[in-house]
Amino acid sequence: MSTLLDYLSASTILLCCEPERLQAQAAAYEEQVPENDPLLMDWATFIKEASLRGMAILQVDEGGEDLLEHPVEEFVADGQATESILWDLQNLEAFRPLADRPPEPQIAQAQRKEFFSQIHRWLRQDYDLHLFCNNDGERQRFMEIWEEYGLASAANAEQGLGTTRLNVHLGSLARGFLSDQAKIVVVTDAEIFGRYKVQRPRRLKSLHAQAARSALDIDFTDLEEGDYVVHLQHGIGRFLGLTVLPLGAGRKTSTQISAADSAEDAQSGGQECLVIEYAPNDPAQAPPKLYVPITEAHLVSKYVGTGKARPPLNTLGGTRWAKAKAQAEHAVRDVASELLSIQAARESQVGYSFKPDTGWQREFEGSFLFEETPDQNRAIQETKHDMEQPKPMDRLICGDVGFGKTEVGIRAAFKAVMDGKQVAVLVPTTVLAQQHYNTFRERMADYPVRIELLSRFRTRRAQQMVVQDLAAGSVDIVIGTHRLLQGDVAFRDLGLVVIDEEQRFGVMHKERFKMLRRLVDVLTLSATPIPRTLYLALTGARDMSTIQTPPHDRLPVETIVTQYDERIIRDAINRELNRGGQVFFLHNRVATIEMMAQKLAGLVPHARIVVGHGQMHSDDLEEVMTKFVNGEADVLLSTTIIESGLDIPNANTIIIDRADRFGLSDLYQLRGRVGRYKHQAYAYLLLPRHAGLLADARKRLSAIKQYSTLGSGFKIAMRDLEIRGAGNLLGSEQSGHITAVGFELYCQLLKQSVSSLKGEKVKPRVDVEVRLDFIVFNPTEEARPVRSPKGKIQAPGETQNIGAGNETNPLLDSDSTSSRPKPPSKPSLAPGFVSAHIPFEYISDSRQRIEIYRKIAQANDRRSLQSLERELRDRFGQLPITVQLLLQVAELKVLAAERHISSIEVKEDKVMLSRNNDYVMVGSKFPRLTKRDASGRVKEIKKLLMAL
Repeated sequence: MSTLLDYLSASTILLCCEPERLQAQAAAYEEQVPENDPLLMDWATFIKEASLRGMAILQVDEGGEDLLEHPVEEFVADGQATESILWDLQNLEAFRPLADRPPEPQIAQAQRKEFFSQIHRWLRQDYDLHLFCNNDGERQRFMEIWEEYGLASAANAEQGLGTTRLNVHLGSLARGFLSDQAKIVVVTDAEIFGRYKVQRPRRLKSLHAQAARSALDIDFTDLEEGDYVVHLQHGIGRFLGLTVLPLGAGRKTSTQISAADSAEDAQSGGQECLVIEYAPNDPAQAPPKLYVPITEAHLVSKYVGTGKARPPLNTLGGTRWAKAKAQAEHAVRDVASELLSIQAARESQVGYSFKPDTGWQREFEGSFLFEETPDQNRAIQETKHDMEQPKPMDRLICGDVGFGKTEVGIRAAFKAVMDGKQVAVLVPTTVLAQQHYNTFRERMADYPVRIELLSRFRTRRAQQMVVQDLAAGSVDIVIGTHRLLQGDVAFRDLGLVVIDEEQRFGVMHKERFKMLRRLVDVLTLSATPIPRTLYLALTGARDMSTIQTPPHDRLPVETIVTQYDERIIRDAINRELNRGGQVFFLHNRVATIEMMAQKLAGLVPHARIVVGHGQMHSDDLEEVMTKFVNGEADVLLSTTIIESGLDIPNANTIIIDRADRFGLSDLYQLRGRVGRYKHQAYAYLLLPRHAGLLADARKRLSAIKQYSTLGSGFKIAMRDLEIRGAGNLLGSEQSGHITAVGFELYCQLLKQSVSSLKGEKVKPRVDVEVRLDFIVFNPTEEARPVRSPKGKIQAPGETQNIGAGNETNPLLDSDSTSSRPKPPSKPSLAPGFVSAHIPFEYISDSRQRIEIYRKIAQANDRRSLQSLERELRDRFGQLPITVQLLLQVAELKVLAAERHISSIEVKEDKVMLSRNNDYVMVGSKFPRLTKRDASGRVKEIKKLLMAL
């Protein structure tokens, strides 16, 4: 039977760290395995067998003097003792002492200078010196200090020194070491810069992290039967599902069918359509239905309005929709001008322009214990760029829980302090203020930066002292709750305000923020942006950076929705405690929280339970939180005071009692308290037994379970918006217009208004009519051209009056009121015509086909189409000819729109282009196509358009 050793070569090196512990662990495991188990090899046999095979075995242990007196055990093979070498390594504590707390800045500076001199001495004594820096910033900073102390020139002056013996590498080691035997010294960033924190594994760039990126997809295509939808031309209707419309003459009589049947029927001769029900003109009649081919799915989006009221359905052919759209456009113009006046006031205001990064800034950033993700780096660079501009900054950093937003704020704060400015960090809760205070102090411990806390965790006297020192300018960074917004707090020279979790502050506080934004740089951090913040950012009235890449090896939180059951609670707590973790138990009723503590104590008597809530005395609450953070308690039973930003990597199970009472973003924030490290985390949402839940509560719990993937904060924000309605999105006066036209269309109109008022060139929507007699756009027309009653070959469904009575022709659904020139609406098809569509065998899922058709229709430049082509190859494989043709035709539309061409028609080799209600001629004639194959003909048309 093979063992692990059979798969390793003879040149393998086995590195055994702490061999005594390895041996003890192996012995403990052997006791659990049945006797004479054929699959077990004991530890001694394993090591001996490895030695016999000629493998090198390195045993690393903190043996000290004992190890020198009792060298590593030698294994005997065939009477020959294997060679054993003892290599004594020493740490660098004698040369660079690193205490638990950093010394005063002057002492730290002197210690660093002495250590750099020691490095120079080692080089002169012919030691090989290897220096490990985490990144290029640290390497650059080291060289700056090396030259600053005049050691670079001194080393180069020595023959053979400096350049040959000093090796600088990029890599991560916790501490350095020295070997006099081998004349080698290894120095790390810990010794160079004086790091005082035990390093956790770094956040690395990896393929896993890249693959887990969550796209910022504010998606309105996720339709379910019964949802209200908005059709761009016909208004608000009710979505009834997908169906297949038979192609050919006659009346439509099909019924709704499953997606599998839909694909099968469509392949056998049908056009897949979305069915939308509208209000009848006469209440006595049945509601009419509109059949929209999925090739035109981009005209349909999900309806999200304000509040919970059901919107009235529009009537087909009525004027109410056109009026509502016109009124919304007019109202949106007012909103856009108001938003831009605020922005213009800010831009015209002269702010403070921060200086470029200093050496200390680079050194400080190099001390970050993790590798920045690409998104995080971009957010940091954008923030620093804004700070260096002469106008006040107003940037929103939007990223999921645990993705590294706080670090962006820390670096911005440090940059402000380096320029002599004060920084205020505003957070919504006292507990989060305490945690940020600890984090900021830890990160800036090596620098002369004074950080203070202003919250109810501080006594009144201590608060007064902080307020006085702020006014005097002796406090650099103050971290606090809404206490910072009170009238008695004044700053001597405030330069930056960092707001964490802005959506949790009240309206009055936000008005204060508005005033601040006109005067100082403001950086807002948010994980679940309120829709207002999110959409203003997306509509160009606010600068926004998104962090979407999760840290390396982060796992999604497993979410369990279940009825309240004490056995489940007991098992969940025991499972977490058995793996050495901690548990959050959330019970949001102060009156009964002690009773719940007694219940938990009965269920898990061995667990150390502490209770925390907002009505406790601040000293008691601080003591409880400190105990839990330090691992002196196993279960924290608390109210929602833990909701914002609390970071305890060892707590990986959260149990939420009465989860039906929380909003979606609340549940998302609470679930974000766990799963902040590489262990699998669990969230239990407990519901009352036998209780019928309200529809909203059911939707919320279904959504939180659905969006368990990493980076789903944006989707959560949209789902929350959908459940609550758009609410007071842009003020109550706008709610009526949002209700009338739906949220997505309202936001599109707002985006267009903002762009036009800013004088930006608004990219025209690609709305070009394409009629080519050698290409059809339905999946089955290629296989079965339909003959009209007069016997003329035509594209099926193109001109047939498929719906009669109350059923509406889907292809009248396109812009039938357009004023563009109308070449014959029933073009004949050339012999041997081909189809441009997405085949069912390429993308079998209807929703995904709708999504791709929408993306093709919404692409307004060639870059978007190229990106979409790469996405299709990546997701579904090699593109079939029909899909390639579809993308080529989409590119024709983009090129035509850029040249203001409104329609392209090919009839009997003649190319007829329309612009401003007139045909485009070449030498007073219609250009003619010479190629016979469809792809070649499309390329000819493209060449013609490029020449215009």
